[in-house]
Amino acid sequence: MALESFTVVFLLNGPGGEPQTEAERAATQDAHLAHLADLHDEGVLIAAGPLPDAEWGTRGIAVLTCDAERAEALFADDPAVRAGWFSVKTVPWLAPRGAVALTDAPFPRSAAEAAAG
Repeated sequence: MALESFTVVFLLNGPGGEPQTEAERAATQDAHLAHLADLHDEGVLIAAGPLPDAEWGTRGIAVLTCDAERAEALFADDPAVRAGWFSVKTVPWLAPRGAVALTDAPFPRSAAEAAAG
């Protein structure tokens, strides 16, 4: 059986950053969602989303079609990572060829778009 390589990114509780106003937090959240949507549009991000009530400090996960080194670089540019909301842990993952696929499912670019979805 042929296997394909992916990277799973775990968004963990971050170190925190500079305090933000409510407007700044909303702008950071929207920029984070737009960043994820851009990665999906580029064909690198297959899926991403929050982990509700995760007790072990993991806030979200993402599955990417690139290697772990590139995934780390891509998430280093995520506005929520830069703001200190998240730290990133990458793990290589193998899955049977064709079991995981990029689709044209839309990714929200803002919290308002996600809520309307």
